[in-house]
Amino acid sequence: MGRIAENLAEVRRRIAEAARAADRDPLAVELVAVSKVHPAAAVEEALAAGQRTFGENRVQEAKAKYPPLRERFADLRLHLIGPLQTNKVKEALGLFDVIETLDRPKLAKALAREAEKTGLNPACFIQVNTGEEPQKAGIAPAEADGFIAECRALGLNVQGLMCIPPVDEEPALHFAFLREIARRNDSADQPLALSMGMSGDYETAIAFGASFVRVGTAVFGPRPVRPEAAPSAAEGGAA
Repeated sequence: MGRIAENLAEVRRRIAEAARAADRDPLAVELVAVSKVHPAAAVEEALAAGQRTFGENRVQEAKAKYPPLRERFADLRLHLIGPLQTNKVKEALGLFDVIETLDRPKLAKALAREAEKTGLNPACFIQVNTGEEPQKAGIAPAEADGFIAECRALGLNVQGLMCIPPVDEEPALHFAFLREIARRNDSADQPLALSMGMSGDYETAIAFGASFVRVGTAVFGPRPVRPEAAPSAAEGGAA
């Protein structure tokens, strides 16, 4: 096995162990392998090892990397885990199966308009800024209930919530907080899924009910630094 295949096997083993420790079915937790900044060759190695769900945080990078891979792997699924600008909505709907970073009314309305035009209405996760950090995207916790209702009224396919805890705080507190917001906003026919947990804390997230864990470094290794700048904490949804 190559390095990425070995890393995937280890992450999957730890996901299963964490799920069983929390008295959960390991199959109820899906690994989103975050490939942002990594080359298509790295994604191909992960695909060869059986991974099918990936995360990217930039529309343009995903557009350059994934269409050729989709031609070969029809069951590949792609999550947008970075901030989405309204002028990129049309492209995003054509690229991503899941948009995890629905975080403001303007974006919700833009997505709804484009969905009506195109018939494309991917699964959406509402990003909640559980730490209320000014530099980080996400709806404020106090506004989350109203925003979830607004997105549903617009006809968006709201399937879950997502968060990125502050790096200097105990993540379990934020995972528990997001779980509580989800519970009080569950629909009658489908509970809200939870996207939470990254390379350093995904086992904790699983204990608090994570449906998706976004793991990049533990799968692909350290991210290459972009020439223009190192990625900020607000830029992407995984580590």
